[in-house]
Amino acid sequence: MNGSTNDLRHGPERRDDTPPLYGWTGSVLRVDLSSGNIFREHLDREVLRRNIGGRGLAGHFLAPLIHLPWDAPDMPLCLFTGPLTATIAPTSGQSIMATRSPLTGTLGDDSVGGELGTQLKRAGLDGLIVTGRSERPVGIVIEDDRAEIRDASALSGLTRSEVRENLEGLGNLEGRRVRRSLAVVGPAAERGVRFASVMVDAHHTFGRGGLGLSWAAKNLKYLSVTGSGKVPVADPGALKKAREDILRLVAASPVLSGGYGISCFGTGALYDLMDSRRMMPTDNFRSSHFAPAAHLNAVRYKQRYRTEKHGCRGCHIRCKKLAADGRCQPEFETMSHFTALIGLEDIELVMAANALCNELGMDTISSAVTLACHAEITGERLTPARVLELLEGIGRGRLPELGLGAAGYAALKGRPEAAMTVKGLELPACDPRGAYGMSLAYALSTRGGCHLRANPVSHEILRKPVATDRFSFQGKARIIKIAEDANAVVDSLTACKFIFFGASLEEYAAAYQAVTGQPATAQGLLELGERICYRERIMNARLGFASVDDDIPARFFEPAGVGGLAGDIRPLPRREFLEARTKYYAIRGLTEDGMPTQEKARELGLAT
Repeated sequence: MNGSTNDLRHGPERRDDTPPLYGWTGSVLRVDLSSGNIFREHLDREVLRRNIGGRGLAGHFLAPLIHLPWDAPDMPLCLFTGPLTATIAPTSGQSIMATRSPLTGTLGDDSVGGELGTQLKRAGLDGLIVTGRSERPVGIVIEDDRAEIRDASALSGLTRSEVRENLEGLGNLEGRRVRRSLAVVGPAAERGVRFASVMVDAHHTFGRGGLGLSWAAKNLKYLSVTGSGKVPVADPGALKKAREDILRLVAASPVLSGGYGISCFGTGALYDLMDSRRMMPTDNFRSSHFAPAAHLNAVRYKQRYRTEKHGCRGCHIRCKKLAADGRCQPEFETMSHFTALIGLEDIELVMAANALCNELGMDTISSAVTLACHAEITGERLTPARVLELLEGIGRGRLPELGLGAAGYAALKGRPEAAMTVKGLELPACDPRGAYGMSLAYALSTRGGCHLRANPVSHEILRKPVATDRFSFQGKARIIKIAEDANAVVDSLTACKFIFFGASLEEYAAAYQAVTGQPATAQGLLELGERICYRERIMNARLGFASVDDDIPARFFEPAGVGGLAGDIRPLPRREFLEARTKYYAIRGLTEDGMPTQEKARELGLAT
C-alpha cells in the first residue's frame, strides 16, 4: 500500500441542469484498509439536508452496521465536517468522529477542534469513512484530490510528539512541504487501553469513549489531511450579517467574554463555580467539597504558568490556554479530577498528568476516574509520583486491569458499585447531587456518562438562557430533551458548544441558510436534531440497551454516612428521578422501558 496513490478528481460529473451545491462538498472519502481501495462517494442532497453534517451524517452511515462488534473490520470509523466548516461562521471548525465504542459498547462519538475539520473540508470532503484492517500499522494521507495509505510500521509504539517529529517533513504526494492537520494514536491504543484517545494537531483530542482503540483495531496509526480549496457560500452578505450577530452576542456574554470568563481562563473558569456550589466530585464522588480548591483554580495556573490564549481554526473565543513552557493548560474536568477526585492538591501534577495522558493517548477524565476507583477499592493513598507511575503503566500496557476503565476494573475486583460510570463511560467533574438536571443528562445520554449531550450546566449553574432550580426535577425532562436535540444540531453543524452560552440556534439557522441556500429556522433545525437523537436511541436499542442502563450509580441516592459518604452529602431523591425519567421517555416518544417505537420512527423517517 505504501506509495499507492489514488487520484480522486475523476468521478461522476455534475449535470448542467443540477443546481450548484453550497456549504457541503457532496463527497465522502471511503478507505478500506484491508484491500487498500480508496474511492470518493457522492452524497445525495436529501441525505445532506436531513442529516446536516457532523454527528448527523456519521449516524446515517453508522446505523446500518452498529450491530457489529466494535473491532470488526467492517465496523466503520466515521469522521465528518459540517456545512459551515471552512466558512466565516464563528467556531464552525469542529469535526465529529463516530463508531461503536470499545469502552461502553454503545454508539460512541466525540468532537474535536484544531484544524482537522477545516483541512478535510478544503480537501473537498464532507467526511471520511474508514473500514477494514491493515496487516501492519499504516497512515492515511489526504491532500486535496488525492489520497494514499502509507506504511507506518516504524511509528509503532511512539507517542504523539514522537510521531509528529517523525512526520515533520511529511509533504504532499510530490514531497512538497505543506500545512496540514495530523491526528495520531499513541501507545495506549496499541496496548488495548479501553479509554484510548486520538490526538489531533498539538493540543486537541478525541477523548471520550475509547475511539483511539478503534483506530488501533484497524492498525491505523495516523491521519494527515491538507486542503487548499474554498467552500462556496450561497449568500456571503447574509453570512457576514449572521456572523456579526453571533459575535455581538458573544461579546456581551460574561461567561464567554467577561474578565473571568472562558475566553480569559478557558474551561477552568468553571472550577470556582463548582467549588462554591459544593458540586466538585471529591474522593471518588463520596464527597462534593474539596477544601483546598480555592488554591487550585484557573487564576493560579495563569499566575504560575503565564498562560496565553490559543484557539481552534476560525475561533475568536480561544479557550485553550498554553503555558510559557509550551504545555497546554488542562480543561476544567482534568483540573478537578486530578485534584479533588483523587485527593491531591498539586497543580504541577495536573499539568504533568494532562501532558502524559496526551502523549500516551488516554482520555484524562476516564484516567482519573479509574484511578479514583482503584484507590477506593484498594485503599491506596495516592501521591503525585504514584499517579504518574500508574498512568505510565496503563498507557504502556503494564497495568491491563486498569486499562479496562473504571467499570471494567471494578467488575473484575467484585466492586462494581465503586465505578462512577453510566453505560461504562466515566463521569465528568460535575456532581449531579447539586444539579438535578445533570443527573438526568448523565443517565439519558446515548454515549454514556456525558454532560455535553444536554449541557444543563448552562441553565442550572450559568443561568443561560434562563435560570432553573438546580435542586428540582420540575420541567427538567422536557428541558433535557430539547437541549439534546439542540446539541445534536450543534454537533452536526460542527460548531462549538461554548458559543451557545451567548448565541442561539436562531443566529446559526441564519448562518446555515446563508451558507447552504436551504431555508432554515431554529425550529426546523431542532426537528432535524430530534431525528438524529432518536436514531441514536434506535442504535443503542439494537445493542441491547434499555431503561436499566439509563441510570446513574446508586451512590448518588444514598444518604450521608453510608459507604463512606461525607456527612453533608444531600442525596438525590430516587422516586423523583425515576418520575422525571419516565416523563422524558414520554416526551421523547419512547416506551415506558425507554425503547423506540415503530410509530415514532416512521414519523421521523427512520427505520427501527
